[in-house]
Amino acid sequence: MLVDTQGLVLLSHHLGANELGDEVADRTKYLLLDYLGVAIAGSLSESSGPVHRMLYRSPCLGPCTVIGTARKTSPELAALANGTAAHSLELDDTHQAGSIHLGVVIFSTAIAFSEAHPEIAAGEFMAAVVAGYDVAARVAMAAQPKVQYELGFHPTSTCGVFGAAITASKLLRLDQKQMLSAVGIAGSMAAGSLEFLAEGAWTKRLHPGLAAQNGILAAKLAAEGFRGPRTILEGRDGFFHAYSRKPIPDLAAQDLWRGFQILRTSVKPHACCRYMQAPVDGLIELAKEHDIHPEQIERVEVAVLEAGWPLVCEPQERKYDPSNVVDAQFSMPFGAAIALTERTAGLDQFAEKNLNSAQLKTLMRKVVLTKDARLEEKFPEEWPARVQVELSNGKKFEKFVRYPKGDPQNPLTWQELAAKFESLASRVFAKARCAQIAQSVQNLNATTRLRDIWDLTARPDSLSVPAN
Repeated sequence: MLVDTQGLVLLSHHLGANELGDEVADRTKYLLLDYLGVAIAGSLSESSGPVHRMLYRSPCLGPCTVIGTARKTSPELAALANGTAAHSLELDDTHQAGSIHLGVVIFSTAIAFSEAHPEIAAGEFMAAVVAGYDVAARVAMAAQPKVQYELGFHPTSTCGVFGAAITASKLLRLDQKQMLSAVGIAGSMAAGSLEFLAEGAWTKRLHPGLAAQNGILAAKLAAEGFRGPRTILEGRDGFFHAYSRKPIPDLAAQDLWRGFQILRTSVKPHACCRYMQAPVDGLIELAKEHDIHPEQIERVEVAVLEAGWPLVCEPQERKYDPSNVVDAQFSMPFGAAIALTERTAGLDQFAEKNLNSAQLKTLMRKVVLTKDARLEEKFPEEWPARVQVELSNGKKFEKFVRYPKGDPQNPLTWQELAAKFESLASRVFAKARCAQIAQSVQNLNATTRLRDIWDLTARPDSLSVPAN
């Protein structure tokens, strides 16, 4: 079944809170809490500093919270800042089949818009988020993430802008014709280069913020009567033609009207590229199960998915000698060494202090990267990995990870997610405030005043360091 731009807009426009159901509503709250945790902690990232300084020098004021700060600004700039901060930790959610980080784009859009328009109800907010997740994921699946990577595009930005436009359009209560124009306008804002990999630059972190900002601008322009092309996805010069050599438009129709893509979105327990999550899982499990210590290791073999190979395995000289945190977040050898040495792989491990560790450098040189055709059989619906550790005494231990922790098939429980949230948010707020935010999100219902939640994510001017 082929779905065109108008079909996706029709689906999105008609989606209301009553169609979500309990499972989808629960998953939306679950992913919102995950987003808020990474956004709060991400506000402290080195790359967030320049964004915040730009905002302080900007004359553009507004009612929207820059999460983790005392700053208020316009919806567009709040979405830019929050999307950038939330993506800086490499701990944000990922849609499997689209290889796209959805929450950092969609929640950044929806939160900013709901603050600018306090009349927006919680149910309306959730329906707009679910619709945005759905459209961005479907566009990414159809464009084929592996092909997008080969062309140097980052799906979170190139495809995310369409979801942001849908979310903003729903919250602005545009009619179907206006929403179609907003999506058409967003097509001329689709961008996001992978060239950051060449030197560990910060531009990838900016991508979801730009997508959210542009989605808001597209909806606002459409609201004023600006016309966009109605065939931006499937047209002769449309997105699929320009951004993918091998698009499969039929994938945009997968379970249309029945299955929501937000249910097929995973969360990350490890602070690194999504393609490293399964291998890191496997190596941590081996280290714990067999009490493996770095000095015992002779060789480490890691089989990586082909789509992730150019992201985390090449160029080898950079992957085996990361010079900054971004490099480390996209270095499979570094991730493998961290997993085996620390038996955890969070923010404190993917940190500047570990880049020059002699022990890690020695272990990284023992990591052999390989491909395995068996891993590709169900990709991109599944992102498995195979790892093997050989000890100096000749013993070998192997692990196949089909569903890394955080996948919908192997999820973090609410309790585990709350622990992740607290570990991140407590870098900025006292534990009592963290618990208040978590409880507010879990209790979100039709009567919730959304601004009460967002107010909890703002830091008072007097608070300059994390409270204990």
